[in-house]
Amino acid sequence: MSIGVLLVDDEQLIRAGLRAIVASEPDLEVVGEAADGAEVPGLVSRFRPDVVLMDVRMPSVDGIRATTHLMATLADPPKVIVVTTFENDDYVYDALLAGASGFLLKRARPEEIVAAIRTVAAGESLLFPAAIRRLAAQQANRGTQDGLAGAGLTEREREVLRLMAGGLSNVEIAGELYLGVQTVKTHVGNVLAKLGARDRTQAVIKAYDTGFVTPAG
Repeated sequence: MSIGVLLVDDEQLIRAGLRAIVASEPDLEVVGEAADGAEVPGLVSRFRPDVVLMDVRMPSVDGIRATTHLMATLADPPKVIVVTTFENDDYVYDALLAGASGFLLKRARPEEIVAAIRTVAAGESLLFPAAIRRLAAQQANRGTQDGLAGAGLTEREREVLRLMAGGLSNVEIAGELYLGVQTVKTHVGNVLAKLGARDRTQAVIKAYDTGFVTPAG
């Protein structure tokens, strides 16, 4: 089955480029296009895309508001990948907070865009530790130290979350903590549940936003 993709960008040239990239892959399909975030709810309801490539800055309804709406109103919202010109854009961090699974730069290579779509469609996260750390550094005063104290994380789960924020995979976390991979998966699942996070990206963003993890480590 093909992966349905909705393209949302106010620049027609950008949409045309993304359309050509997506349409060239046998397992991907462009199911719709929008020039503003205001069109997203209706198109998502109509076409049921698996992934939305969402421009972060648009004239009427931006990508943050559109993403927030999808996450708040749909029981099973599509995965959202924010597409942006600058990776240090404050809008990107806020879109990740709103529920986006990751971001891509508009200058990304076609193979990177295709890989990103497949990654989030498979239920994984586009997590770029260095880039997210830079974004978090700009928001350093948004949270208080250890703002997740009330989340009920065990000490082991706290260790796992810190390593997730460092960009480590389950296998790497298992090696770091001398645990089995399945045990790590269980801990990661518990962390996501306790934080109310849809995926690893959301958990890491919450860790930074609350001050549990700082950009300096």
